[in-house]
Amino acid sequence: MTKLLQETIFKNIMLNKYLFKQIDNSGLILFRVVFGLLITLEAFGAIATGWVHDVFIEPEFTFSFIGFEWLQPLPGNGMYFYFALMGIFGFLVMIGYTYRFSIICYTIMWTGVYLMQKSAYNNHYYLLALLLFLMSFLPAHRWLSVDALTNSKIKSSSMSRWCALVIILQIWIVYTYASIAKLYPDWLDASMAKILMSSKADYWIIGGFLQQDWVHWSIAYTGILFDLLIVPLLLWKHTRMFGFIISIFFHLFNSIVFQIGIFPYMSIAFALFFFTPKILQHRFLPKKEFYTKGEFLVPTYKKPLLILFSMYFLVQIALPLRHWAIEDTVLWTEEGHRLSWRMMLRSKSGSARVHVVDKKTCETTRIDIYNLLSKKQYQSLPTHPDFMWQYAQRLKKQYAAIGKDVAVYFDVKVSVNRRPLQQFTNPNVDLAAEKWHPFKHHNWILPSNFAKE
Repeated sequence: MTKLLQETIFKNIMLNKYLFKQIDNSGLILFRVVFGLLITLEAFGAIATGWVHDVFIEPEFTFSFIGFEWLQPLPGNGMYFYFALMGIFGFLVMIGYTYRFSIICYTIMWTGVYLMQKSAYNNHYYLLALLLFLMSFLPAHRWLSVDALTNSKIKSSSMSRWCALVIILQIWIVYTYASIAKLYPDWLDASMAKILMSSKADYWIIGGFLQQDWVHWSIAYTGILFDLLIVPLLLWKHTRMFGFIISIFFHLFNSIVFQIGIFPYMSIAFALFFFTPKILQHRFLPKKEFYTKGEFLVPTYKKPLLILFSMYFLVQIALPLRHWAIEDTVLWTEEGHRLSWRMMLRSKSGSARVHVVDKKTCETTRIDIYNLLSKKQYQSLPTHPDFMWQYAQRLKKQYAAIGKDVAVYFDVKVSVNRRPLQQFTNPNVDLAAEKWHPFKHHNWILPSNFAKE
């Protein structure tokens, strides 16, 4: 047996021992219950708060992700029923009834919601889609569930170690990129934190407090350090409790100040994957048998499993880096911004003048986008090139339907982080004739006057 073959066999054995060693599953079981509760609240809360109405019912159409223009809201009040059904699936996930079917259904439906519109874009919506995808693979229903109660064959107090590792690695990627993204001038000089807090001045009790300079500096550097260090702090047992306390404070602060729904509480719940399973079992699942055997169970689907998650995490690592390969700064162009964990990094506003020109008669028509788009859509269009391009394509099709071939021009000015307005688009370029390039710069976006991040 050659030395190379021996090393390969040894590495394979060590990989099997690390990934497929059986550990107690208390953390995963508890997370499933919390996760199920939160996604249930997310679905029904979207109806109760009017989010479904504002995003899906009110607009004539939605700006979906490019390539998914066919994915539009259900007609009439259909989206209310859509979200209600999602809420039911979320509840079934929480109680562990038909878990696998329910979590897959919620995953598909939420991914549809995410891809269907960008006007209310939030990085947390993307994170939820990823967590739903990962949870669809995990055996989170093998204890404290209706499934385990009615089918003793699936009941188990253990899981493979990889089940916890995929969640931890996903969280680490999110936080690390969020920290790195903050390393740019407007965040480092606390001016971005000041802008974020300026809209909170009317908050009861804390509004005035949030306007103080030292608070802005604290928010700026606490944000960088928290995102960079929270996962290492939770991984090391000597700093775990300290990290957990800091996590609670940090995410509750975000919940109160930014009012971002379920996500601060989901982020707190991630700690369940870091605490010792024995502590979790003793405090929250006293009737559950604590698993101690430490067996190594390598599944028959090991190879496709490793290929799937290797590809998944390579994509997760690569996507947030793509803006570095695109001309100009992502802060200006927005090219490479989405799917990159660039959270609360900029404040943008702009104005847009849109007109179409009949290529045959040269007749020019001004498009009143203010009255044709919803408030969220109108606010997003001037600052997002993909919105402009999609709207140009839509206008071209609408005019083509009445027998006219038109050019569509956007004259857009944008302000970034309260800088003076600057010309954003080339007003002489027909956007309806342009092609969209997801990984390339679009030359009709004019250069910025500040440095690349």
